[in-house]
Amino acid sequence: MNDHGVRFGRIAATLPVRGINKAHDFYTGVLGFRKLFENGNPVGFMILKRHDAELHLTLQPGHKAATFNVAHLIVEDVDQLHAVCQKNGTRIIKSLADKDYGLRAFVFEDPDGNRIDVGQPI
Repeated sequence: MNDHGVRFGRIAATLPVRGINKAHDFYTGVLGFRKLFENGNPVGFMILKRHDAELHLTLQPGHKAATFNVAHLIVEDVDQLHAVCQKNGTRIIKSLADKDYGLRAFVFEDPDGNRIDVGQPI
């Protein structure tokens, strides 16, 4: 393995959103993230964080969602997060289940159609 002598730090997913305020409300109100930073007038970019998870939102009014997962999130209580998503009417794309690759997981869709794969090691 050639690491070129460069140490990598964190990497954060950037999600395109059609409405940054609606996305902010979902990620803070439903999933419990907090806003660390915003930029633009009107706001076109935002950084959200919860524990070690960091998420960047970028305003893209013409965004068309991909049909694949755009981010993967590891949590400590996947059943609880699944229940929170259901309670708040979040669209579940793949049901909560134990997977043969060692995770208990599900996939949800945010208000802009971005699919997030959520898992917890079994």
